[in-house]
Amino acid sequence: MGTYSKSLVKFIAASSIIVAVAGLLLWLTPLALAEETAASTTLSPEVLKWGFLAAALATGLSALGAGYAVASVGSAAIGAMAEKPELLGRVLIMVGLAEGIAIYGLIISILILNELI
Repeated sequence: MGTYSKSLVKFIAASSIIVAVAGLLLWLTPLALAEETAASTTLSPEVLKWGFLAAALATGLSALGAGYAVASVGSAAIGAMAEKPELLGRVLIMVGLAEGIAIYGLIISILILNELI
């Protein structure tokens, strides 16, 4: 394994741990709030658990994908700008499109949470 491969494995492992912890916290939140939400909503705690897990996965996995995309596009962009500095505007657009993936995941998780609460 090269240096790049080891760093990618470490990045994916750390991101997976963060997503798992966030998912676990959001999975256990309805249990702690079961009495309060039972009066305000008609959804069972089991449905709330799955909904919170879906919101956590939408945000976490889209952020993971956006991080990988920005890393790939960013390194290629720096290489292209080293040869042709006039490509700055085009390169920024490509990096911005890669960052948009995380925003889309956040919007989806907000829509999921809006339906739950």
